[in-house]
Order: sequence, then structure tokens, then C-alpha cells
Amino acid sequence: MTGLPPGLDWDVCDRARLARDRAFDGAFFTGVRTTRIYCRPVCPVRPARSANVVFFGSAAAAERAGFRPCLRCRPETAPGSPAWSGTATTVARGMRLIEEGFLDEASVAELADRLGVGPRHLLRLFLRHTGAPPSEIAATRRVQAAKRLIDQTAMGLSDIAFAAGFRSVRRFNDAFRATYGRPPSSFRGAIQQCRPVSRTEPILRENA
Repeated sequence: MTGLPPGLDWDVCDRARLARDRAFDGAFFTGVRTTRIYCRPVCPVRPARSANVVFFGSAAAAERAGFRPCLRCRPETAPGSPAWSGTATTVARGMRLIEEGFLDEASVAELADRLGVGPRHLLRLFLRHTGAPPSEIAATRRVQAAKRLIDQTAMGLSDIAFAAGFRSVRRFNDAFRATYGRPPSSFRGAIQQCRPVSRTEPILRENA
């Protein structure tokens, strides 16, 4: 378990994901060790065996551990109830700044200065409360923002890259390959398989 918010432990998370409880959507993510995929608690794929899962408080923490986003439940569309809610005020403020794109132009040291703490202390706080450092939280945010734009708009890929906060198309392409194992252009023909979860979504193969 990495960076889970207060009130959540392994048993609570496991019950929630087995029940596909929407109240927990966005509060944590499930990593399946056998497939190296991470999912939202409401993923429509048949739940993996409990012995094969691990839980994370953020998408960045899951990716830091070597898991890739599920293309069915689309972690980038999870509602806004992140793991840091209710935790350290400094982390909450930092997360808001990252969501606003602060680290697209500034450094982690500048973020720490803005928050009134040292860079090392900020790193410790982020690892404790989110399971990932600020730089990786920001990197995940950029990929997720770009993925949403690919799925939901007709913008050109180069325009999407800069709109999402990437400084170059090359970094945009590299980030997608690192996260999804495929280039961003491959998702233009895959919107159907990546659509958001609906209440009537059929159960697919077992994600054991």
C-alpha cells in the first residue's frame, strides 16, 4: 500500500474494489501484479484475486511501481477525490499548484520555496502522502491531461502536447511510450475501447 489516504487500509480497499463501490472511485488505485496494470475501484474487468493486488493512493505511485494505466476504466478520468485530501496542508497546497501546471515551467526547488519548505522535506512529505515525488505527480498529470484531450477532442497531437504542459513533442511521445508502452497516435483509433466506465458496462475477462 502506497500513500493511501486516512481511513483506508488493505481490507477496506479490497472490499471496495470487489464491490466496485463508486464511493471510493478516485480515492485509491489497484495494481494487479500478474498483469502490471493499475485500475480504478470501479473497473468493469472481472476483479483479480485478492492475493494478486496492491493498492496505491495516486496514479503516479502506481506508475512509479511499474504499473500501466488500464485502458478500460481509464484512471485519468477518475473523479477528484485524491489521496492527499485531508493530509498534510503542505502536500494539499503542492498538489493544487501541480494541478494548475506549476511544475510545467518551474522546478521542484521553486515549488518547495513557494510552499515555504526545503526540497528534501517536500520530497519526504509527498512520498508519505501520495507515494510519489512531486516531479512524478506532475509527469502523470501531463500524460493524463493529454490522454483526455486525445479521447475528447479533435486537436492535433502537437497542439495537445503543448496544451497538456509538455515542452516538446518528443517528450510527449516519450512519456506516452513510458506510461502506455505505445505512442499517442495509436489512441486516435482506439477511442471506442478507451471509453469511460458506464453503469451498464459488461464484465470482461478475468484480470487475474
